Amino acid sequence: MRALFLRDLRLALRLGGGAGLSLSFFFIVAAVIGFSVEPDPKLLAQVGPGAVLIATALAALISLDRLFQADFEDGSLEQIALGPAPLEAAVLSKAAAHWATTGLPATLCAPLLAQMFQVPDAATLTLTLALAVGAPALSLTGAVGAALTLGVRRGGLLLSVIVAPMFSPTLILGAVAARAAALQLDPSSALLLLAAITIGALAIAPFAAAAALRINVN
Repeated sequence: MRALFLRDLRLALRLGGGAGLSLSFFFIVAAVIGFSVEPDPKLLAQVGPGAVLIATALAALISLDRLFQADFEDGSLEQIALGPAPLEAAVLSKAAAHWATTGLPATLCAPLLAQMFQVPDAATLTLTLALAVGAPALSLTGAVGAALTLGVRRGGLLLSVIVAPMFSPTLILGAVAARAAALQLDPSSALLLLAAITIGALAIAPFAAAAALRINVN
């Protein structure tokens, strides 16, 4: 698992089309949303958390089609499936590498973008915590969609249709938590629900994605 994780991490950083593209897209989407609204501090503070969450989801989405596709095309995925490690463990490793190159950078950069939107400090902290808790669920559920659309011609659009509804609870709860913190309310219930979604995805997604991969590889 560690070898596969490090391999995918090196490939994403070496090619420049994984981590670099996702992070650039993250900043571009957030900036476009920020420039598209009126320069009113109160309005910017209201749309800021949602803009950061949407940018995170889209940055994760654009790199999902490469999660298994490249290994499928060059035959590496078949060797991984026949290897000593369970395919579920391989899925978990690849999802972790995807999170490390998309969700983790977005989480670390969230405070900077929140300041650009003039989000209050309490809401900024809650938003960052929500991304830290919820971003792994985006990679895990995204792995299921990537496995289901593996080998499908022009599967990027189908992948977006499958994954977008699975992303919605994480985005909604993250926005609710940040909004509650901005209003000086307790955001713990939304954060706990986010943690529950991530734990549920951790328990289910590797097995669902592995089952889909076995069908497509065989």
